[in-house]
Amino acid sequence: MSDQPVLLFLHGVGDGDPDGQWRATLQDSLTRAGYPGLDAATVITPMYAHALKGFDEPEQLPARTFKAPTRDAAKLNRRDFERRLAAMEHRIGRQDQEHPFNETIAYVAAPVHDLVADLAVEVKFFKQAANYLSSKQIRAQVLNRILAVVPESGKLVIVAHSLGSVIAADLLLRLPVDVEVSALVTIGSPLANGRFKLDDLRDALTDPPPHLSWWVNFRNAWDPVAIRRGLSSVFPWMLDHTINTGHGSNPIVPHSASAYLGHGTVADTIGYALFGSKSKEIAFIQRAMDIPLNAVEIKTLMGLRYCHLIKNELSGDLRRRYLIALRSVQSQTISDLYSHNVSTNRPIPSQLARLDFDYSNDNSLLPEPTFNQSGTSKEEAVTLLTAVSATNVIAPFDITISKEMEQAALEELASEMGLKRQFGSDVLEAGKRAQAILRDSQNMQWVKVGALVAGTAALVVGTGGLALAAAPGLAGAAVITSALASFGPGGMIGGLITAGALVGGGGLLVGSGGGTMVTGLAGDETSVDQFEGFLALQLAAVILRQQHKIDTDPSVWQMLTELEIRVSRQHERLDEISDPKSSAVASLAKKRIIVKRALKYMSDNGLEPGEPEMAEADGSPVEKRGSRFIPQLQRSK
Repeated sequence: MSDQPVLLFLHGVGDGDPDGQWRATLQDSLTRAGYPGLDAATVITPMYAHALKGFDEPEQLPARTFKAPTRDAAKLNRRDFERRLAAMEHRIGRQDQEHPFNETIAYVAAPVHDLVADLAVEVKFFKQAANYLSSKQIRAQVLNRILAVVPESGKLVIVAHSLGSVIAADLLLRLPVDVEVSALVTIGSPLANGRFKLDDLRDALTDPPPHLSWWVNFRNAWDPVAIRRGLSSVFPWMLDHTINTGHGSNPIVPHSASAYLGHGTVADTIGYALFGSKSKEIAFIQRAMDIPLNAVEIKTLMGLRYCHLIKNELSGDLRRRYLIALRSVQSQTISDLYSHNVSTNRPIPSQLARLDFDYSNDNSLLPEPTFNQSGTSKEEAVTLLTAVSATNVIAPFDITISKEMEQAALEELASEMGLKRQFGSDVLEAGKRAQAILRDSQNMQWVKVGALVAGTAALVVGTGGLALAAAPGLAGAAVITSALASFGPGGMIGGLITAGALVGGGGLLVGSGGGTMVTGLAGDETSVDQFEGFLALQLAAVILRQQHKIDTDPSVWQMLTELEIRVSRQHERLDEISDPKSSAVASLAKKRIIVKRALKYMSDNGLEPGEPEMAEADGSPVEKRGSRFIPQLQRSK
């Protein structure tokens, strides 16, 4: 066999498309998608339509050649498979931007086609599919015909339509041991239909076979055979993806192989499986420019740099898991930022554009960011480093990192900002102290509060409250508001923006957005954990500013006292009327304790605003109990 990629096409029931309509459709689709045609591949198309109707001579069912790995090998195989599948999921998601799926049409189509599916199950081709699973002789006859034309070694891409997908799942376990299935693409599959008895296949494929790189199943929203359920209901480890090709007067037409193979996303997936990436350059570079970073981009670069610093501290299995997560997060983060910048007609800065990579290519190198922000002031660093230390920057993954590793990463990040390494350690310690104060315990570990404050942030994304909380030295309200509208409070970018805005939370009392924020924090819509997470961010920044002799923001005290008023009033109002064991009353009582602890710390440490008319003999303000007055406070009085 030549060095050409090998495509094995497994047809469905009927005559097996002897005219090759599937091939002509795929050829045209690959060309439109920018890939070489099928002439650049070795195409194997075994015909077994007659074998599905019955058998002539008894045949032995081919033996299963692959067995599921056990213990550590199974865990490693499963993790590697998920890494490859996640990369394909990301790639398909990008393709869907060019071939969007209309969910509304699909939801309308599904109920109508449920009725058609009931009839389709009874037609001839569905009965043939049932025959394959119920008759060992038919099964053996079909599999032997296919195995007779499959190469003994090398890589193989399998595309399987309808009943062919059932055969493909069966074939996976019986291929020659030196064959590697670099991709399995199934289209119009009935494998998830409840009328099929799949117990032996389901039990044999509880985990992905070690010789399979990835499996993607496409289901057409108008296909009465495939739309009932995804194959992941049978094989949870593979990927389902729904497309919409439209419908015709014949309800079976959307089930045809040509309907699937003519779809751009399906063609691109097959093309990539056969020929790899159609272009090595990254599209984002086309819009890259050497321009200064704005506030959102600084946070993005810092978050990714912090992730890489953490990664560099890890070893063994923990490093492998973290690297898999980081590849996914970095690819998604740059993609999200690119989409946001396009929507605001802003080029992507070259510092960030260079961090993109071909995530769908398992061998592509992960670019490591640099973070040379030596001009960062201590005030800016308080917001940035407190935000990154309080956010799960690897979200949606959850990987526990030791305090020592986080500390080393924060110290290096502080150094890259032009600050002493100790500043990074102080950030982590301030967070721990803040949580210990609020929980009245000195034996606390700094807990990531980004997920907790995300729910709180959602209360005011639409009001401008978070924008008003943004540190004025970093960005204007418009930039933050626009970014939150694009990213939301979750993910790396949204989490860092949210946490950074809430660190400067005293400004939340400015304007109407602040009132909404305080009311939301005091209300039932904010849990005690979210309330505590928000105050922990505030107090951590206060502690860090005090330690490094940075002017304390007086609006933090104002915000806390306003919270105390709102929470206390709500507690007293409900307590007199509600049941004795009311959960709402209990939550308000806990919130009142938390805010009182924050105020007590500030008061005990000289951070309560003093009287501005007090002055030294030379007319300068007096520092009352260690508090440092700033011009904004003096003017406000």
